Amino acid sequence: MTDGRVALVLTGGGARAAYQVGALMAVREVWGKRPDNPFPILCGTSAGAINAVALAVFSADFDAGVRKLAYIWRNFHVGQIYRSDTLAIAESVLRWGSAIFLGWLIHQSPRSLLDNSPLRVLLEEHLDFTQIGKSIAEGHLQAVTVTASGYTSGESLSFFQGRDDLQPWRRAQRVGLRSELQVEHLMASSAIPFVFPAVRINREYFGDGSMRQLAPISPVIHLGAERILVIAGGRRSEEARQRADAYPSPAQVAGHAMSSIFLDGLTSDLERLERINATVAAVPPELRRTAGIPLKPIETLVIAPSQRLDYLAARHRNALPKALSLVLRGIGATRKNGSVLLSYLLFEKGYTRSLMELGYRDAMSRRADLARFLRVDQA
Repeated sequence: MTDGRVALVLTGGGARAAYQVGALMAVREVWGKRPDNPFPILCGTSAGAINAVALAVFSADFDAGVRKLAYIWRNFHVGQIYRSDTLAIAESVLRWGSAIFLGWLIHQSPRSLLDNSPLRVLLEEHLDFTQIGKSIAEGHLQAVTVTASGYTSGESLSFFQGRDDLQPWRRAQRVGLRSELQVEHLMASSAIPFVFPAVRINREYFGDGSMRQLAPISPVIHLGAERILVIAGGRRSEEARQRADAYPSPAQVAGHAMSSIFLDGLTSDLERLERINATVAAVPPELRRTAGIPLKPIETLVIAPSQRLDYLAARHRNALPKALSLVLRGIGATRKNGSVLLSYLLFEKGYTRSLMELGYRDAMSRRADLARFLRVDQA
C-alpha cells in the first residue's frame, strides 16, 4: 500500500474546481498503472470537497475515480448544479425584490439566490457513499475530510471519516468531528453564501467550508499527513495594482468577496507552513528529539493556475442560459472587470473543459516535481 502519510488537499471555488480534475489527470499519468491509491488522506472544501469525496468513493481504483470525475466535468451544464430556467430565475428575482422592498410586510427572508437542488440529484446519482467505509476497511483509504462553516457557532468544522485510531481535534475556531459522510456534508460544504442555501446537519446550519477557514491545510496534518499535494483554485499572487477609473460593479465587489473566501486562507496557510518548515529545518533532528519537540517538516507541492481564470471565464460568457445571463449582465458579471464572479458560477462544458486543459498543462509542467513527490522516480 502507498505511504499512508500522503495527502491531497482540494480547495473551493465553484466551477473553478474543474481545474483540479485536469491536474488530477496529469497526476494519474505520472502515477501510471500502479494499483495503490496515491492519496490515502483526502481533504476537500466547497466544490473541492465533491472532488475529494469522489476520489474517496473510488479509492480502490484511482484511475477509475479520475476518469469518472473527468467525464462529469467535461460534460457539465449549469442546470446540473442549479436551476437556471427562466421561471426559477424570475422567482428568485421576485423573492429578493419582495424581501428588500416589502420585508416589513411579508416577514419572510429568501434562503438563497439560486436553487441548487439539481446538484443533490447529481451527487446521489454518481456517488455511493458506502464505498468510503469499505475502502477504509480494506486499507485503500486512511481518511477523507469535508469542511463546512457553522453559521451559529462560527466554527470551521471538518467532518472526517477514517480509521478507528484517528482522533477528533479542537483548536481555535477549528474542529475535527468524526462522521459518516453523506450528501448533506457535500451540499453544506459547497453552499456558497447568499448563492446557495445553507444545510442543516445535526443542530446547526452550515455554509461553504471556505468561510472562516483560517488553516485549510490543518485537517490533513491532524490526520497524520507528512506529504501534501495542494491543487488550488487560483493563483498565489496577482498582478500589481492597476489604475481604476470606473466605480466597481456589484459583480466586481462580489467576485472580490468570493476570492477572499476561496483563495486568501490557503495562501496565508501555505506561507505559514513554509515559515514553520524553515524554522524546524534549522533545528537538527537530534536536538528536536532531545528537547521533546514533536515538530517535523511537512513536504508540500502546490499546483496552481498559471493564468487568470476570470479572463478565461469571460471568453465563455455567451454559454450562459439566457435568463441567467440577463441577471449577471445587469450586475456587471459579463464584463471583464466583473468576470471573477462568473468564473465561480459558469458550470458550462466549454469553460470547464478549458479549465481542465489548463490544469493538465500546469501539472505536467511540474512533472518532475510530481514524480519526486509521488516517489515514482524512485521506482
